[in-house]
Amino acid sequence: MNEWNKTTLAEITDIRVSNVDKKSYYGEKYVKLCNYMDVYSNDYITRDISFMEATANITEIAKFTVSKGDVLITKDSETPFDIGIPAVVIEDIDDLICGYHLAQLKPDAKKVNSVFLAKQLAMPQTAAYFSRVAAGSTRYGLSNSAIAKTEVFLPSLAKQERISRILNTIDRAISLSEMSIKKYQEIKCGIIHDLFTKGIRSDGKLREESRIAPHLYKNTPIGLLPKEWDVLQLKELFGPNNIVNGPFGSDLLTSELRSEGVPVIYCQDIRPGVYLKVSKAYVSALKAAQLAFCSVRKGDIILAKVGSPPCDSCVYDSDDNAIVTQDVIRIRPTSGHNSNFFSAWFCSEFGRAAIRKISIEGTRERVSLGDFKSLLLPVPDKDEQERIGKKIACIERNIRVSKNDLEQLKYKRIGLMNDLLTNKVSVNFPNAEAPHV
Repeated sequence: MNEWNKTTLAEITDIRVSNVDKKSYYGEKYVKLCNYMDVYSNDYITRDISFMEATANITEIAKFTVSKGDVLITKDSETPFDIGIPAVVIEDIDDLICGYHLAQLKPDAKKVNSVFLAKQLAMPQTAAYFSRVAAGSTRYGLSNSAIAKTEVFLPSLAKQERISRILNTIDRAISLSEMSIKKYQEIKCGIIHDLFTKGIRSDGKLREESRIAPHLYKNTPIGLLPKEWDVLQLKELFGPNNIVNGPFGSDLLTSELRSEGVPVIYCQDIRPGVYLKVSKAYVSALKAAQLAFCSVRKGDIILAKVGSPPCDSCVYDSDDNAIVTQDVIRIRPTSGHNSNFFSAWFCSEFGRAAIRKISIEGTRERVSLGDFKSLLLPVPDKDEQERIGKKIACIERNIRVSKNDLEQLKYKRIGLMNDLLTNKVSVNFPNAEAPHV
C-alpha cells in the first residue's frame, strides 16, 4: 500500500483486558460500567448511553477507567463472529469503567487516530482474523496475544484524521436518519390511536374527544367508538369465502415449487404495513390456476397466521397475482371497503388486543381461521374508511422513504470504508476539509 504502513495493535496501543464484573461489593466505589452490549450496539461511546451501576476497587479504577479516545472491543462471545466488534469513546464520561468481556485499547495519539483505528478494526478482513483466532467451543474468546498481533494499516496521521472526519460525517447522517424514523414511528402510533378511536370527519378533522363531546360516541362490544360506526364480524363484513388461507398438505407439494413463475407468499414476506418478498418460492401458472381459491391480487389484505405476535398484516401492492401458503390468510375486501384501513387496524393496539384473545399457544403463536373470521371490527362508512386509509398510507409511505434513505446511507458507508480504509481512493483535501457526504 502506497504510503501505508503495516503495524500491530501491540505497537500502537496499550492493551488492557478488563476483569471488572457487574456485581457491587461493600467498601468499593460506585462507578458506571461500560458493558459488552454498550460496545456491541454502538459505534461511538457517549454519555447518552444508559450505563449500568456497579462497584470497582482502587486498582481497577486506576487501570480500567475509560477515557476519550479509547477504543473498546468485544473480547468473547457465544459465536466467533461477535468478537472484536469495536466502539470508540468520543467524550470523557465521569466514573466510566471498562467492564468484563471487553478489551480496552488506549491508542498512542502520535501514531493513530482513534476513530480511524475503530473503523479499521470493523473491516471484514479484521473481523475474519478475529473469527479465525478465537478460541473455544461453546464460548469463544480472544487471547491477549491474538489481540496484540492484530494487524492494521496506517497512512500518515493527517490522512487518518481526514478519513475519520469523512466517516464520522456519514455516521452522523445515519444516526440522524435513524432518529427521524424512530420519531415517525412514535408519531404514527399516536395518530393511529386517534384515527381508530375518533375517526376523521368529512371536513378532514378528528372528532373531539369523548370526554369533551360524549354525544359523538357510543359504547360497543369493542369499546367506545364514533356513533356512526358499526361493529361487525369479519365474515359478515367481507363474506366467509373471501377470507381464506392457503392449500393444505398434498394440495401443494414441495416438488411443485419453482424458482420463477407465480409468487407464493409466506409469513416471512409480511411485515406490519409492508409486503416484501424475501422467500424464493414460485409455482407454475397452471398450478396457480388450480389453487385459484387462495389467489392474491393487488389490493387484497394478507396476514401472517403464525408469528410472535400472529397476524402481522399488509396490503398486497404488487401487480403480479400470487397465492398464499397455509400459514397466510388472505382477505379480499368487497363493495368498496378500504384495504389500508382494515390492514392497519389489525396491526394497531386494538387489533393486537383482539388477536391475543384468540391466539393459540405453541412453539409459535397462531390463530385458527374460524376464530379469525369471527373477530369483531369497527366499520366506519366507506368514505371515512377512505379518509383514514389515505392518512395511514401517507404516514407509512413517509416511513418507507426514510428507511430506504437510511439503507442508501448504509450502503454508501460500506463503500466509503472499503475505499478509504484500504487506500483504494486517495485522500487529499485542501485545508484537511472532508467532502460533503
